[in-house]
Amino acid sequence: MAHLRLLLSHSRCHPHPQRLLPLFRFCSSNSSNSTPPPIKPVSYAPKPQAPADEAPSPEAPRASPDSQDPLPRRFQQQPQNPPRQFARQEMRFVNDAGPAIAPVSYPSRVAPLPEDRPAEEGAGEGAKEADLRGEGERIEREAAWSRRPTFGLQVEEEPVPYPTLIPVVKRPQKVAIDLVDALREIKASANEKKRNFTETVEAHVMLGVDPRRGDQMVRGAITLPHGTGKTVRVAVFAEGPAAEEARAAGADVVGADELIEEIRKGGGKLSFDKCIATPMFMPRLSKIARILGPRGLMPNPKLGSVTNDVSGAVKAAKSGRVDFKIDKTAIVHVGLGKVNFSEESLRENIGAFVNALLLAKPVGLKKTSKYVGYVKKFTLSSTMGPGFSVTIPSLSAAADNYTKVQVS
Repeated sequence: MAHLRLLLSHSRCHPHPQRLLPLFRFCSSNSSNSTPPPIKPVSYAPKPQAPADEAPSPEAPRASPDSQDPLPRRFQQQPQNPPRQFARQEMRFVNDAGPAIAPVSYPSRVAPLPEDRPAEEGAGEGAKEADLRGEGERIEREAAWSRRPTFGLQVEEEPVPYPTLIPVVKRPQKVAIDLVDALREIKASANEKKRNFTETVEAHVMLGVDPRRGDQMVRGAITLPHGTGKTVRVAVFAEGPAAEEARAAGADVVGADELIEEIRKGGGKLSFDKCIATPMFMPRLSKIARILGPRGLMPNPKLGSVTNDVSGAVKAAKSGRVDFKIDKTAIVHVGLGKVNFSEESLRENIGAFVNALLLAKPVGLKKTSKYVGYVKKFTLSSTMGPGFSVTIPSLSAAADNYTKVQVS
């Protein structure tokens, strides 16, 4: 039985069966003999006794004979065995088999300090007073140097006033006036200051639309009854009979592909103010779209500049056709005549523009009446003069008067 236990214990420690073969043969050979091997007695060293001064006190309770049994051996704390020594072939399979590295601490270095010198009583206060006295003398010397006479003349210092806060004065908001009064004020301000040129009467209209939305874009064109007072140079892109009609209507520049090449190679120099084209020339104008587009000269079917009726478009452009469009701030800027026009002519031109502005009102603009919510502010001014806000009722009267004249 003892041999069987020895065999089982060795099988747990050495799982390889090749190593157990010699032991198995030894056990089998011994089992054939009937007499077991002799057992040698083992002697252990006596257990050290506690000193007399550490003897247990009489107050400590002693274990009674009828007390509970001690814990089993498997629950008792077993002494720790020394770490096993592994071979070089087994070291790579063990993670913590390497030698333990003890932390190393180095002594902290302290910079050498100057020797302690006992300060004399009152020495610090005297040094501070001396420093303050020397600083005051330096300031007095600098002030005397700045007041020294220059070329024998004594320079007097100008007293500088103490800075004060200046209150912000807000300009009083201008009150809207009647259309006729605004035209009179514009003429008076233009006559006070003589200019080398004839100023233009400009209209600046703030609309209640959102220019970022495509359904609220405001743009259009109108032919003013009395013109703009400017000499308009018109260019027509046509060929054949359409070109002859344009020349007969009074077009300044008429051409086809040669005119397109001239504009493309001209370096941005243009000799016309309006541009009209026939529908067949629109694909060809893509070569100069980058030149005409930023200047607002690109023909547009919505504005009537792309048409087969070339003679009618040229006459309309010569007679004072005005194109208008809102900018990024939802404001329309347009010129409606010269300051040397009569008040009645300017009033009719403004009425025609207001009527065209109402016709261009976007359909997507809701919760507005005819003027309220659409026309927020209408301002008239000259080229270099002040602006005057105009009342909406006076503009409505001028637009209604223009409509009646057109109907009759």
